[in-house]
Parts: sequence; C-alpha cells; structure tokens
Amino acid sequence: MYSIFPLVNYLVWLGVRGRVPSLSEENTVWVQNVENGSRTFGSLTREKNRSTEKPQIGAWLGGLSLSTLVLIMYAPLLISLARQWWNDPNYGHGFFVPMFAGYVLWSERDRWSALPHRANNFGFAIMLFAIGLRVLGMLGAELYIARLSLVILICGIVLFLAGGQALRSISFPIGYLLFMIPLPAIVYYQLTLPLQLWASRLGASGLVALGIHTVRQGNLLFLPNCTLNVVEACSGIRSLLSLLAAVVAYSYFAEPSTWKRSVLAVASIPIAIAANGLRLVATGVLSYFFGPSVDSGVIHMVLGLGFFALAFLSILLIHKILGRHLGHQNPTRVYP
Repeated sequence: MYSIFPLVNYLVWLGVRGRVPSLSEENTVWVQNVENGSRTFGSLTREKNRSTEKPQIGAWLGGLSLSTLVLIMYAPLLISLARQWWNDPNYGHGFFVPMFAGYVLWSERDRWSALPHRANNFGFAIMLFAIGLRVLGMLGAELYIARLSLVILICGIVLFLAGGQALRSISFPIGYLLFMIPLPAIVYYQLTLPLQLWASRLGASGLVALGIHTVRQGNLLFLPNCTLNVVEACSGIRSLLSLLAAVVAYSYFAEPSTWKRSVLAVASIPIAIAANGLRLVATGVLSYFFGPSVDSGVIHMVLGLGFFALAFLSILLIHKILGRHLGHQNPTRVYP
C-alpha cells in the first residue's frame, strides 16, 4: 500500500505554484525606455509571449510528474489488469483500448493543445476521491472500483492542470478507457445467463429451420448424433464486448453525427447476439455432418472470428444505409 500523503503535498505545491504569479515577473512586463521616456513595445511583446508560455510549460511538467506518480501508485493494478487481458479471452480487446485512446490523443493534439489552460481546483478534489476509491477497492478486494479509480484520477488531473475545456476536448479517449476494465463478477454473471439462453434458443430454432431435429433443454442442444452445451464462453459476451468497443472506435472517426454514432453502438448489441446464434447454428450443422470433434480447436476459433467479422460488416451496412438515406445533415465533425 502506497502512502498518499507525499502525493497530496506534491499536488498542493503544484497548485500553489501554478496559480501565484511572481511579483518580479509582473514588474518586468512593462519596460521603461530611459532615453525616449516611452514603453518599449518589442520588450512588451516578448514578455507577453513568455508569460503565456510559462503556464503551458508548467502544465506539461506537472502532468508529466503526476503521470509518473500515477504509474507508480497503480503499477500493481495495471500489471494484474494486463494479466487478465492475456488470460481471459472475454477481455482480449483490452490491449487495443489504451493504444486506440493514445492514437486519438496524438492525432488530435493540434486541437486540444491549442486550447487555453485554465486550471480548476475542483480537479484536486476529484483526484483525492479517486485515490480514496483506489484504497477502498484494494482493502475490499474489489478490483473493478480500484481500476475505475484510475480513469477518474485521469479526469481529475486534466481538470486540475488544464481546466474543464481541455477535459471536454479529450473526454472521448478518456471515456474509451472504460472498455479496458473488466466488468464486476456480479454484472458479468447476470449478463451471461440470459445471453446463454438466447443463444441456445436461436441455435435450436435455426437448426430446426434447416431440417436438423434438435431438442433444447436449458442450455443443452440434443442433436441426433451429439449434444451441444452452450457454456458461458458460448454466451456471446465476448463478442458483444469486443464488437461494442470496435464499433465505438470506428464510428468516432467514420461518422461525425452524434446520433448516428449512438445508433451504431446500440445496434451492435442485437447484432452481436444474432451473430452468436448463427455461430451456434453453423457449429450444430458441422457437428451433425462431421461429428462433435469440429466444435473445438482451429474450427471453433475460425467460426468465432468469421461471425465476428460478419457482425462488423453488418454494422458497416447499417452505417451505409444511414448515410444514404439520412446523410449530409451534419457534415461537421462533432467533438465532445
């Protein structure tokens, strides 16, 4: 457990230093020319440029220092998070999330770096709140709260150093980081059970429609030559989370309209469920003709990737339909 008091003292020192101007700097803004008795406007311009550059340099240095402290304080959580991404197939997309958020920040650096930096003291309170959540999450063994505090802490740092306008300008890449945090166990299991039932119903209905006699009992599909068990891994939660993250990333760059972005994100949910049902139908057909051994190994992985690609292509089709019938109404890119 890391002590938060050195961090608090450091943050207070940064806030005071960034907000209390030096009297010597104020006195040197206006330079009196002794020979002609008039103010030297060239010196005035240079002094103004220096005065505007110093807050931005201070913000960058403060942000770098705070980022280093955050990495040190959250190193154990970040390591456990990366380990879960690697070991849990449901959150394999977690590696993609911070890279995409960093790419968005870098590609839009000219826009948000040109904004004026107006530090807000309320960000310091948010930072303390996030650190408190981190401590409570670790004491209570609640990883979701502890990991969520990292995103809240980033918001507080940006607000404290650069202000609300800067925070709004980069709200999307910060909010996108939520996709990298695994769901709480209680939420995960509340979602997987109904998804398992929907997938088994869709699979059984599809197989019957294709003429393959199928009897469903809960999550079990009884075929003439084998039995398919729709386990948690086949519930579709994996493709749902990955597809939602991919659609949000795609729509941010491909669609300037906010409401169309929302339509694509919402549409990804039923599409992911339907694609998972079709995957079960394909698995049942292959198992009926070639035996249950096809529901494992490379074929199982290929089916998963193939129907995930089909789901994403469906999103592209919906986007094209929206653009054709309701396009050219908002040609300007919308930023948060």
